[in-house]
Amino acid sequence: MILVVSYPEEEHTDAVCAELAQAGREVVRINLADFPSRAGVAATWRNGRAPSFRLELEQGSVDISDTRAVWWRRVRSFEPDARIAGADRRHFAVSETTQAVYGMLDALRCPWINPRQADDAAHHKPYQWSLAQAAGLHVPRTLVTSQPSVARDFIADMGERRVVFKAFLASIEDWRETRLVEAEDVARLDLVRLAPVIFQEYIAGVDLRITIIGNQLFAAEIDARHSSYPIDMRMVIDEGRIRAVELPDHVSRRLLDLQRRLGLVYGAVDMRRSDDGEYHFLEVNPAGQWLFVEQRTGLPITRAHAKLLSTLADEAVT
Repeated sequence: MILVVSYPEEEHTDAVCAELAQAGREVVRINLADFPSRAGVAATWRNGRAPSFRLELEQGSVDISDTRAVWWRRVRSFEPDARIAGADRRHFAVSETTQAVYGMLDALRCPWINPRQADDAAHHKPYQWSLAQAAGLHVPRTLVTSQPSVARDFIADMGERRVVFKAFLASIEDWRETRLVEAEDVARLDLVRLAPVIFQEYIAGVDLRITIIGNQLFAAEIDARHSSYPIDMRMVIDEGRIRAVELPDHVSRRLLDLQRRLGLVYGAVDMRRSDDGEYHFLEVNPAGQWLFVEQRTGLPITRAHAKLLSTLADEAVT
């Protein structure tokens, strides 16, 4: 059995699960937001027997203790019963659910894509950049600060329109595009004291989205230089020219080394290749998107993801 932890209608999860179903694989999919109000847990331990981790789901009761591989992708938070009144009591219900469900999942002795703790840590960009440098990747000059004076000095040193600023996380609820620092931004730098901000050297060039699944790399070039917003290719995906490309061997080796250091099996890496041919590492998203690349290039990324999950499950059985 392959256990998939994601939320309903996540299109990448849907695509891989469809591929797995077509291959005849047994897949159980759970949404953490269903716990504890819409889904139940019953874990038991008895001397001389293996533990039983039974979940009561909308589709029926299932024992996940014989899971052979876990896919952890874009999970939602636990949601307590709406009838629970008071923030403290709701927090307690979520805390107890976290202990129970995460404890059961972490007890599964099987491969994960990605291991839960590694996935969580790898979302932190300062951690990524430190390990990327250690792996030999080139990271643009970067500052993270909540001190306005430090931000002013960094921007002054880099020069006008040579610095971008961006958010740590780009969720649907808190979307922020990457932007060039303009004069009006400098004028309001005192706001930096309210929360840390990423300031980074702006690298002009061609974007690269590199989807890594195990030891396979699927690289695509996204040329948004002549689009309406070349600063952030995410804003102009439909305008950018996308094509599959081969990476230099030294870049591929360093990216795989970074994945190992982060403890990741899957990652969507963003890089930018400057006009002088230098490859600059921007970030790796442990739950990044790939369908827009697959649809435009034909790279078989979904099939590779499903195949790796199947291989890991088969190896766990033996």
